[in-house]
Amino acid sequence: MKVNENYLNLEASYLFPKIAKKTAEFKAQNPSAKVISLGIGDVTQPLAPAVISAMQKAVEEMGKKETFRGYGPEQGYDFLIKAIIENDYKARGISLDTDEVFVSDGAKCDVGNIQEIFSADCTVLLTDPIYPVYRDTNIMAGRKILKVPAIKENNFTPAPPKEHSDIVYICSPNNPTGATMTKEQLTQWVAYAKKEQAIIIYDSAYEAYIQDDNLPHSIYEIDGAKDVAIEVRSYSKTAGFTGTRCAYMVVPKTLKGLANGKEVSLNALWRRRHTTKFNGVSYIIQRGAEAIYTDEGKKQIKETIAYYMENAKIIRNALKDLGYTVYGGQNAPYIWLEVPRGQTSFGFFEKLLTQCALVCTPGAGFGEAGEGYCRLTAFGSRENTLEALERIKKL
Repeated sequence: MKVNENYLNLEASYLFPKIAKKTAEFKAQNPSAKVISLGIGDVTQPLAPAVISAMQKAVEEMGKKETFRGYGPEQGYDFLIKAIIENDYKARGISLDTDEVFVSDGAKCDVGNIQEIFSADCTVLLTDPIYPVYRDTNIMAGRKILKVPAIKENNFTPAPPKEHSDIVYICSPNNPTGATMTKEQLTQWVAYAKKEQAIIIYDSAYEAYIQDDNLPHSIYEIDGAKDVAIEVRSYSKTAGFTGTRCAYMVVPKTLKGLANGKEVSLNALWRRRHTTKFNGVSYIIQRGAEAIYTDEGKKQIKETIAYYMENAKIIRNALKDLGYTVYGGQNAPYIWLEVPRGQTSFGFFEKLLTQCALVCTPGAGFGEAGEGYCRLTAFGSRENTLEALERIKKL
């Protein structure tokens, strides 16, 4: 029995479990230390009351014979899909059909799974640094990967390269740098994809954190994007669904690929894959997701996002006052901190952990261009955020 040898090209451990292991080792050696994590982007605020109420009602339905539901539609229930289209797209002047939206159990799964419908000889273009799932899942498939640096010299938002690629991953607002692309910058990428006959996988999991009204929330705000782009969104960071799992992906029916010299529908291919390998998100969870689109739900989610963005502002301003160079934190819940000169990102991670009992995410884990930075998240509690900054002051 032979294994998929492409897996041998991966780093031995995925970034976040590696950080978790080091943190666990420190805790074991220092049992009295209060470790604060501003590393992994796990939310700390509970689900909104509107969401809880909707889920409780759905649970009660599942406990009655006349309202019990078994397997649901793999693509998602119509009530959630229609709410998505009405609130996330129609409200921004974007029209979608219901069979273009696919509800899933997480954006991480979607961006990792979508590559399965593309040929293994496709060339993948990634910005560097990048969310590791984009890179690792394509390494698993054996694809050639090109990288374009997202560095401070281009404000962490690079322009399209001259080289050809077939699949382009864009994350905006960006994880890990916190940078957000303008309509003009996205227009360049749409034009590039059309010129190269490429597909864009657009990860907008953090769009709800955009504060600037001039910035796009969806790539479909760009003319022609439906011909070249798939969009992924998540309820994890938007509405606290990290532990309940719900997201969705938009695959327009205008998207085409090539097979044996003939055009094929990417929507149809993804539907085939989705219905074969996925049984759908639970009815209870989808009712909870639907609730964030109610008037009450919108208000509660907005308050939670404002809480996290205030954390981001506090972190950003405090670090700048301490003389650090920081980016992000204005339209995204991530702060991209330039580590002190002469230190590596993993070295600074170790220093914060051992001297401050504080966890960050070393930038080198996101790619070569992430060396010299670390990522801090705004998803902690206000109390822990303020205490973490006090500890950094004592370095």
